[in-house]
Amino acid sequence: MSRRRNLAAPPTPTSLARQAELEHELERARWEIEQLNEIGIALSTEKDREALLRFMLQKCREITHSDAGSLYLIEENERAERYLRFKITQNDSVPVSFTESLLPIDNSSLAGYVAGTGDEIDLDDVYRIPPAFPFRFNTQFDEDSGYRCKSMLMVPMKHPRGEINGVIQLINYKRDIQARVDRQTVDDVVTTFPEQCRPMLRSVASQAAVAIENNRLYESIENLFEGFVRASVGAIESRDPTTSGHSFRVADLTVGLAEAVDRADSRLFRDIHFSRAEMKEIRYASLLHDFGKVGVREEVLVKAKKLYPRQLELIRQRFAYVRKALEHEQSERKLAYLLAKGRAEFLSRQAEFQSEIDAQLSELDEFLEFIVRCNEPTLLREGNFTRLAELAAREFIDPAGQLQPLLASSEMKLLSIDRGSLDDDERLQIQSHVDHTQSFLRQIPWTKEIKNIPAIASAHHEKLDGTGYPRSLAAPAIPLQSKMMTISDIYDALSANDRPYKRAVPREGALEILLDEAKRGLIDGDLLQLFRDAEIFRLATNG
Repeated sequence: MSRRRNLAAPPTPTSLARQAELEHELERARWEIEQLNEIGIALSTEKDREALLRFMLQKCREITHSDAGSLYLIEENERAERYLRFKITQNDSVPVSFTESLLPIDNSSLAGYVAGTGDEIDLDDVYRIPPAFPFRFNTQFDEDSGYRCKSMLMVPMKHPRGEINGVIQLINYKRDIQARVDRQTVDDVVTTFPEQCRPMLRSVASQAAVAIENNRLYESIENLFEGFVRASVGAIESRDPTTSGHSFRVADLTVGLAEAVDRADSRLFRDIHFSRAEMKEIRYASLLHDFGKVGVREEVLVKAKKLYPRQLELIRQRFAYVRKALEHEQSERKLAYLLAKGRAEFLSRQAEFQSEIDAQLSELDEFLEFIVRCNEPTLLREGNFTRLAELAAREFIDPAGQLQPLLASSEMKLLSIDRGSLDDDERLQIQSHVDHTQSFLRQIPWTKEIKNIPAIASAHHEKLDGTGYPRSLAAPAIPLQSKMMTISDIYDALSANDRPYKRAVPREGALEILLDEAKRGLIDGDLLQLFRDAEIFRLATNG
């Protein structure tokens, strides 16, 4: 009995060609899915709207073999009037000189028609639009560039809620993606968009509509927060107009220094790079670093001299009273002498009497001038405290006949401040603004990407040796961002335009003071060197 063999028929050229065709289609489908996945990922992660739109249009063109394409966004002005913004255009065959422009949402343009009706447009040749359609193609670009638009596919970017927020326009489906289109080659190179392009483009357009809406919402939240920050800074500076602009200058200086660190290729900074979110974090922390000053008593916050204005005025009134008392006492002595010695003897001593009172009044005036000089704050520790103590020992008789010191103990304490205008208690009040800042900022539900703002802002008065405040942090525990802000804060405080309590320190003088701080181990010397070398100080309006 013979065994029959069941052998498959050998493949024919036709079947091999069909198999190759199917494999090509499968590979094409896989590639399209990969591109769609890339678009989906970008639409969900990219925060930069401009980059997102450019990427999306490029991918749409790649998937659909489009030689060119454009993207339009629907916008609304303050009067709630809607219009189209011609946002992006791309062309593989000719260079495009592009400027954004506005279009009405009506039938005067293809994009306006799609945006207004929500209909799709699929044209074999834009130069042969059927008369039944209400729109016509603008040939100006073709005339100017030598290009030739032919096939066109346009779909609305429609949100699942039905809202249209833009239009995608694809031009010239190419048989060969590598081919270039011009007036001579267009008929050979370009054909009608295949039917499968439309569902893919609809899908991308719908996702893009959601992404753009989310992006706009994100921008709105950012703008809202930016407004909140600016209002907060305004509230800070309204309490102390003399420091107006300080927070913004510190932010500019700190961000500038961070960018310099990012660019630096030295061994110290080579591996340090700040992301876009971290730069935002640095800026907001710098802008809000003094917000806690809203919790400081205003008279302490704006105190320009060692004495409060009311105290100096009281001293002036006291000296005026003492002056009048001396003059009255002298008048009584002169009268008693006149009555006792007679007119001739009195006249012989007149000059002596006058010289005596003049000396007393001159001394009194000199004392007051000395107090006024002592009232001026200094950057360095200085002051004639021995003479101040001698003056405080002087007494006078008040209207009630009681012996009183020429300077009260509270006045003496303030005039004895050896640097600045604040005594220890007042300085503690000022220093408390950092705690207030931290307490306030910790109440804000920061997003994950900028969650370090409270920690950065609240460490700008810490010193590397642990002598700073509020937590006496040493170098390893102080964030790098705070170290940068400390340099910026000190520089601006020194170099800012004249304030009531100090003169502006010239640039070189301010840098020398910072250098001294670095030598004493208080601030980061490497960051300061970069601050100087990169001339970051020029970013301050006063720098």
